[in-house]
Amino acid sequence: MTLRLFDPFSQREIHARNRIVVSPMCMYSCNDLDGMANAWHMVHLGARAVGGAGIVFTEATAVEARGRISPQDLGLWRDEQIAPLEPITAFIKQAGAVPAMQLAHAGRKASSHRPWDPHRGRVPDPEGGWEPVAPSPLAFNPDESAPHELSAGDIAEVVAAFAAAARRARQAGFEIIELHGAHGYLIHEFLSPLSNQRTDSYGGSLPNRMRLLREVVDAVRKEWPERLPLWVRISATDWAESGGWDVDQSVECSRLLREQGVDVIDCSSGGTLARPNIPLGPGYQVPFAERIRREAGIATAAVGLITEPAQADAIVKEGQADLVLLGRQFLRDPYWGIHAAAALGVDYAWPDQYARAKP
Repeated sequence: MTLRLFDPFSQREIHARNRIVVSPMCMYSCNDLDGMANAWHMVHLGARAVGGAGIVFTEATAVEARGRISPQDLGLWRDEQIAPLEPITAFIKQAGAVPAMQLAHAGRKASSHRPWDPHRGRVPDPEGGWEPVAPSPLAFNPDESAPHELSAGDIAEVVAAFAAAARRARQAGFEIIELHGAHGYLIHEFLSPLSNQRTDSYGGSLPNRMRLLREVVDAVRKEWPERLPLWVRISATDWAESGGWDVDQSVECSRLLREQGVDVIDCSSGGTLARPNIPLGPGYQVPFAERIRREAGIATAAVGLITEPAQADAIVKEGQADLVLLGRQFLRDPYWGIHAAAALGVDYAWPDQYARAKP
């Protein structure tokens, strides 16, 4: 059977109306540095659900206060952050989409200014910043001070923080969890030899470098119901000329994660190197999703410069990935899903409130 973009996607006990996914995108919009969701998150995420996506992800949501990318990031490190998320998940479901949350820890990239702030780099402590943590005391940018190297005890606390955040996400009404193991953030920092120079059981060999991710998966699976899917986003390659994380390691890691109960590998790339040489182009990361799907035997999601309906449909139709994630294109057009259905000739039900405008 040939699948298409608008065919339903079912996994465990979750059923999405199509294979269009709103990719996690940082909004840097929490007030008072408290990590609490607010009206911006409701409107931003709700609009994409109304706009026809099958699954809608929050931005990278910090499992520790020190794991935020910026002081204004969304967080789920304490119980008080649950309640503001509940009306958001309820609305996403009411609009016909599946609410999903990406859990993350920024590692050495934490305490950064927002993209539109006049300053760049790390936020000073007096302005709400803090000391980042990492597997090794190696700064992402050479002009920054080195992050704090996590001890074995610190690592155990991080694992526990991911598990606790997963429990809170379920209480808030989310139905898919994605662990952020990409883009040079903490889990990816452990995976890549370029950022992990440890000599203990969390560094060196591939099994050691994968240990944190695998421990987080096990801990989250104990808190996250078996009936709900668990995804992992990885950077399939560091785009390093040598010595970095690569596709071969990604295939092996994905195979092991499948055995641990992970349901989808969300295939992105890069983030460890400050200035990598990346061959950007439409769908440039899709081959990673295709290879991991084929060789690791796990469902994959494709992401990266996917903008056109026919392009997205072809990715699913040709078996390159099971799902298609769009980020910036959903920022440009919150109703991309509805417009894609029209472009592909799919008879798609508009929201009743908008039906009078249907062409």
